[in-house]
Amino acid sequence: MESDFETNSRENLKSGRLINAISNVYGDVTLGDTVIINTVDAEAADSGSLVGKAEIFLKSRADRGDEQAVFLLGQLYYEECQYAKAEEIFDSIKDTDSKALYQLAVMYFDGLGTSVDLSKAVEYMKRVASSNDPEATSVKQCALFNLGAAYLEGYGVRPSREEAERYWLLAAEDGSPSGSVKAQSSLGLFYSHPDTPDLKKAFFWHSEACGNGSLESQGALGVMYLYGLGIQKDHQSALLCLKEASERGNVYATGHLVAFYYSRKLYSNATALAKRISEYGPEDIGAMARNIECLPEYISKGIAMAMFYYARCLQLGKGAQQDMEEAKRYFSKAAQINHEVCKELQTDVTYERM
Repeated sequence: MESDFETNSRENLKSGRLINAISNVYGDVTLGDTVIINTVDAEAADSGSLVGKAEIFLKSRADRGDEQAVFLLGQLYYEECQYAKAEEIFDSIKDTDSKALYQLAVMYFDGLGTSVDLSKAVEYMKRVASSNDPEATSVKQCALFNLGAAYLEGYGVRPSREEAERYWLLAAEDGSPSGSVKAQSSLGLFYSHPDTPDLKKAFFWHSEACGNGSLESQGALGVMYLYGLGIQKDHQSALLCLKEASERGNVYATGHLVAFYYSRKLYSNATALAKRISEYGPEDIGAMARNIECLPEYISKGIAMAMFYYARCLQLGKGAQQDMEEAKRYFSKAAQINHEVCKELQTDVTYERM
């Protein structure tokens, strides 16, 4: 379930980066007369000993009533997967620290160090989302996005597309860079869905998200330009979006870029690009989804498209030496990745559209 929800990129850091953040907040921090964390240490923070030093320092600050140190101590435990300790600390300050309340909600959503409790997770997310605390700004948009995801999938609440849309619109902040970019991108996908179709809105939200750095929406925009979905066809803009998204790791964009090259009889380009993507398998999809923050469904579509076109090039000897056995192997691999995509492409082959 963890991949369905957005964590707070400012607070949910790996230990080394968290220690760097501690150093940035407190400077060259000391315990007694001894400097235990300095800028040089923080930049190379990768050892358990440095984590231990940070723990000692934060405990000493927390014991003197430093509320920020209390949260950072809980966050340190969280990043070190000491979830029971993290939960105890976050729970002790959840009524006064929205960041702690948010982290507790994430823990209950994913069952980290505690039993999964979706109802409690939703309750805590709603409290964060409705908070007027200026310190909650960094997590408020994340909470709103996650509430939209919860309502869409029915996690701890009755499924409701209307509520999902409402929360995502709040999180998206009219496309502002300060809003949740994941919510903006999700709205683009939401309005592309057969149950809630509005391609002009989909194009708008993907444009906003792309402008704010979303790799997923950049690929989606390329596809929309390519086929005239919600916007007039524009092959130049499509090629620009697809190439840039592909270079950044968007495999869905790569699959459509392969199709574009093939349709233009640029078989060498199509084959070279497709061959690279065809090395992936089903076991790679989850890691790719986490690394590039794109939905697994679209990653599987992109890989299957690339494999199918590569197989077709091998079958016909276009852009590559003809090899019927290899073609059969890649047709089979593509079907294992995404059967529905291959079924549609096979129809194109049958009617001689490919």
